[in-house]
Amino acid sequence: MKLINGDKLVDTLNGYSSDQLQHVARYAEELAEHKAREARLEEKSEDNEIDDRPDDLPDDVPSKATITIKEINDNRYYYWQWREGDKLKSKYKGPVNPDQ
Repeated sequence: MKLINGDKLVDTLNGYSSDQLQHVARYAEELAEHKAREARLEEKSEDNEIDDRPDDLPDDVPSKATITIKEINDNRYYYWQWREGDKLKSKYKGPVNPDQ
């Protein structure tokens, strides 16, 4: 993989604090997950598979949303997640373990 201005990117990252780098890492991971989901959805649409809107999908969540798991304070939660332009949006769905 070739980066445009890769040296500039490395120099910029080297100037970041550990908190900033952790934020960048989280964003990069979420972006990678989003791109992988987009690729899967595109592949499905090419196969002419049409998914029905899930019954538990809230009205304010678009049908293109996918479910993702986030870990917060050692607890795992389901979130609906989708993109609106350049922004990653999410809405709480519930705990992975209903006893939490």
